This record gives sequence, C-alpha cells and structure tokens, in this order.
Amino acid sequence: MNEIARPGESEVVPAPMPGAQPIVLRPDEAVPAPAPVSGGRGWLSPLNRRRLDNFRRNRLGYWSFLIFAALFVLSLFAEFIANDRPIVLSYKGEWLVPVLVDYPEEKFGGFLAVTDFRSPEIRKEIAEHGWALWPPIRFSYDTINEDLPTPSPSPPTWMLSDAQCKPVAEKLGGATCADIPWHWLGTDNTTRDVLARVIYGFRISVLFGLILAAVSSAIGVVAGAVQGYFGGWVDLAFQRFIEVWGGIPTLYLIIIISAFIAPGFFVLLGIMLLFSWVALVSVVRAEFLRARNFEYVRAARALGLSNLRIMTVHLLPNAMVATLTFLPFILNGSITTLTSLDFLGFGLPPGSPSLGELLAQGKDNLTAPWLGLTGFLVIAVMLSLLVFAGEAVRDAFDPRKSFA
Repeated sequence: MNEIARPGESEVVPAPMPGAQPIVLRPDEAVPAPAPVSGGRGWLSPLNRRRLDNFRRNRLGYWSFLIFAALFVLSLFAEFIANDRPIVLSYKGEWLVPVLVDYPEEKFGGFLAVTDFRSPEIRKEIAEHGWALWPPIRFSYDTINEDLPTPSPSPPTWMLSDAQCKPVAEKLGGATCADIPWHWLGTDNTTRDVLARVIYGFRISVLFGLILAAVSSAIGVVAGAVQGYFGGWVDLAFQRFIEVWGGIPTLYLIIIISAFIAPGFFVLLGIMLLFSWVALVSVVRAEFLRARNFEYVRAARALGLSNLRIMTVHLLPNAMVATLTFLPFILNGSITTLTSLDFLGFGLPPGSPSLGELLAQGKDNLTAPWLGLTGFLVIAVMLSLLVFAGEAVRDAFDPRKSFA
C-alpha cells in the first residue's frame, strides 16, 4: 500500500485503494483516544504484579508481614525508646545529645568519666539550668535499678500497691506508685527492666536471623547452581562433601569452641554460617538440573553465551522462586537457633539482651511468672508472624495461582 505524506503534517497516512469509497465520520463519531497507561507499579512485570496481588490476598500473611516489619523498624531505634539517658537536653544554653554521645560528668559539675543521668544530683543540676527530653522507658537493657519496691525479680509496677511503692516514692518526693519509674513488665533477677531487654533482644534476634539467612542463602544458591548446572563429577563431589559436612553436630562444635573463646555475636554468626548454607543447596540444585537442558538454554549455548551468563541471567531467576519461598522459614530457624543457644548458655555473652536468656531466667525463677510468660509470648508471636508471612510468600509464588 502506498503512503502519502500530507503537507504540514508529520505523520504518514496510507493512500486509499483504487475504487475505495472515502469514510466520512460525523462529529459525534470521533475516534476515541487511547487510554493512558497506569503509572502504579509500572516497574513490576505482569507476572510479579500477579504475585504481589496473590500475596496481598492472603490477609493473615500480609498483615503479619506488615506487623513484623513495623516491630523490627521500631526496634532499630531502641536507644530512643528505652534508655537511661535523655534523648536531647539543653544545659546552660548548650544543646546536647546524650543518647548518641558520652559526655563526661565534669560538664555538669561532677568528676566521673561518664555521666550517670539517673543520679539525683545530675537530674537536679539539669533541671535548674535547662531541660531534658527522656525516652518513654527510662531504662536501658543493662540498667541496674537499686531502688525497687520489692526484691528482685520485682513484679510489674502496675501489680504493686501504693503501700509497697511508698518507701521508694518518698525518696523521690512522692507517695504512690505513680511517682516512681515504672517497670511495665517487671525486672529480672538482676534488677534490669524486662521490657527494655525485650526490645533490645528482639532487635538482636532479628538482625542475627536476617544476616544468617541472607548470607547462608547466597552461599547455598551459588553451591546449588554450580552443582546443578555442571552435573557429572562436580555434582557427585559436592554431594559427597555436603553429606560429610552436614553430619557434623553444630551444637557440639559450639560447646567446644565456647571452652576456648567467649562466644559473641559474630563468633556465633560465623559458626552458624559454616553449616546453615546447606539448607538451600538441594532446592537450587534441583532447579538447575531440571532447566539446564531446556531449549532456551541450548539456544543460549549455541549463541556463544558464557556459562556464567547463562547461569545468572537465564537460570537463576527461576531458581530464586524456590529460594524466596524458603527464605522466611530459614529466617525463622535462624532466630530459633540463637534463642536455643542463649537458653542453654552457649549463646551471647552474659548480660547481653537475649530472649533465650529471659526464658532461662523464667525457668530458674518459677515464682516470677512474668519472666517466662514474657519470653514465651514474644518468641511465639514473632515466630508466628514469620510463619504466616512465609505461607503468604509461598502462595504468591505458587505457579497454579500466578499463571491462573
């Protein structure tokens, strides 16, 4: 068909066929303009948009994910929520941020190297020459409260009577429980605030689980991809190595290492990384074994693409579906592992905020039920939220729903 460019117009219109009748449109029969493209989630592919919609349809898993994410973000600012230092204060016209900076006591007329802002003299000095903004909870995870209404472990303040709080309240110029700093969940056997330790312990547990799950998943994906793609003697050698390596008892190894060095956050993380990467190898290996002989992979080899490019660009996206499906459950297992080690006494150093250590205190202090109940409820809720979110992720990547 010939095309005619009309003068003064940029677009090219097709020339009419010989003998064809021109089509005349009435004013009310104008050609409708094309619908504008929606800008929402335009960066997602149609398949990923369906997966996201499937994830949102699982209301229990979707809201569990939002609640868990909100709690984790709040725990990242634990120093601004529970601390024995003011967030910000003004002293003699100078602005100070004690929550971030250690100030010597000589700045406030004392002589110690570090200021104790819970000291009555320091608080009086600040009140006379300025003001201070305190966190909602005036205790950090390691704050020792020597002025308790009852012997430690002390019950939550809202469970005490004014007669029990009166001796401590009188020291602070009051007479009732409302005049003393509150321990909303009580204290442990060393007079430390349980709520503050729960907030800091939740942050450590989730960070430990996230780092362990992310790094071990990355190592497991690489190992499984190499096994599945190359196969043959590479696959056979890796399988025999994994069988031997996976048979080493991790708990016994941690107990042996604890006899030589004090276990810490990074020591435990390194030991767990040595063995936790095996969890995803079989899943990724199976995906690569299944897809390495597909027609598009053979076509990519015929075009001269390198093995690394075929593995990362063409095969890895398919294997990541299984990886993302298992990731919430791997995170769940990582948190449970740290909690178990802390409960047995082979985890974080003594004094560290830990949910497992709180459970151990509840076992040793049966007359203080708030310790065991608090640790149990926090761990149960945290792991339940992760399980529900993991089920929603599994449903989102289910091929029967994504391609329906």
